[in-house]
Amino acid sequence: MPKHVSSGSPLEPRIGFSRAVRVGPFIAVSGTAPIAPGGGVAAAGDVYGQTRRCLEIIAEAVADAGLSLSDVIRTRVMLTDISQWEEAARAHGEFFATVRPACTFVEVKAFIDPEWLVEIEADGIAEADG
Repeated sequence: MPKHVSSGSPLEPRIGFSRAVRVGPFIAVSGTAPIAPGGGVAAAGDVYGQTRRCLEIIAEAVADAGLSLSDVIRTRVMLTDISQWEEAARAHGEFFATVRPACTFVEVKAFIDPEWLVEIEADGIAEADG
C-alpha cells in the first residue's frame, strides 16, 4: 500500500497529487517549488535561496516517508534560466555533496507561479536492513 506524504499545499487536492509517495523502499518526490513556510514564494528573485527552500521541503517529505537524504538516488533541477545553474548547483551541493545522486539540470519555459525560478524532483530507495 502506498504511503502518501502531504506538504499541506492547497494545490495537492486540487490537482490530485502528493508531495511524495513511498511504495516499499521506493520514494518519488513531486516537483517541489520554493514555497515559504507561511505561504507565498520564498527568496523571491534568488535562485540559490529558492533552490535551498525546495531542498528543505524535499528533505522534510523524505523524512516524513521514513527515509533520509542519503537515500536519494536521483534529482532533477528545473530552472527558468539555465544560465543560473551554478547558483542552484551550489545549494544542491550543500545538501548532497556526500550523497551524490544522479542529477540533471534542465531549462523550462515557466512554472505555475511566474515568481518560481526553480522546481526540483527527487527519487530515492531505502537501503535494505542488514
